[in-house]
Amino acid sequence: MTDASSLIRVAVVDDQPLIREGFARAIRAQPDMELVATGSDGEEAIALAARSHPDVILMDVRMPRLGGIAATRAIAGPLAGDGAPRVLVVTTFSLDEYVFEALRAGASGFLLKDTPPQDLLAGIRTVARGEALLAPAVTRRLIGAFAGRVRPDAEATDFIATLTPRELDVLKALAHGMSNAEIAGALVVTRETVKTYVTRVLAKLQVRDRVQAVVLAYRSGLVDD
Repeated sequence: MTDASSLIRVAVVDDQPLIREGFARAIRAQPDMELVATGSDGEEAIALAARSHPDVILMDVRMPRLGGIAATRAIAGPLAGDGAPRVLVVTTFSLDEYVFEALRAGASGFLLKDTPPQDLLAGIRTVARGEALLAPAVTRRLIGAFAGRVRPDAEATDFIATLTPRELDVLKALAHGMSNAEIAGALVVTRETVKTYVTRVLAKLQVRDRVQAVVLAYRSGLVDD
């Protein structure tokens, strides 16, 4: 029997009851997960984050009263503490631009609403481990398409200036959607060395995960394609 303290606490926020219940049913069936709350808009998401303390929140983007982006910013944005829930955005291809804004707001990754259940559950586990859910091909398209609209940010540039040349190489590779194994091959180092560099980059940039590091790289103007 799974120890309750080791369960991944998950909340689902979506204004469509069928989708919300579908996600909830899949989560309830997992031996390593616990569904702790559901909500139908951003205001409920903020309330349940404070009340139920989920590890991961599945968050829709367009909802009544308060949308998912604003809710994500309130829950997982720059002012969020270390114990804040991680937000996994669920969306459709037609909302690509909203997804990019959600990543800027503090989301740890995104999935499409038609993602197979096993991939949804794997995504929850990935984010719960503190990793970012980045699908390289989709991420390159998203950030490449929309980051160019963001003017270089002075604060982001200041953070980038703290990185060593090799750390900059690693950040650029992350921004182009490369995995640790691909970065190791490109830089001719071990995967463990890459992990060490990634950890240093995240610490220096004062971000929670790889997604936020990538967004900051674009905000600074370090990467623009």
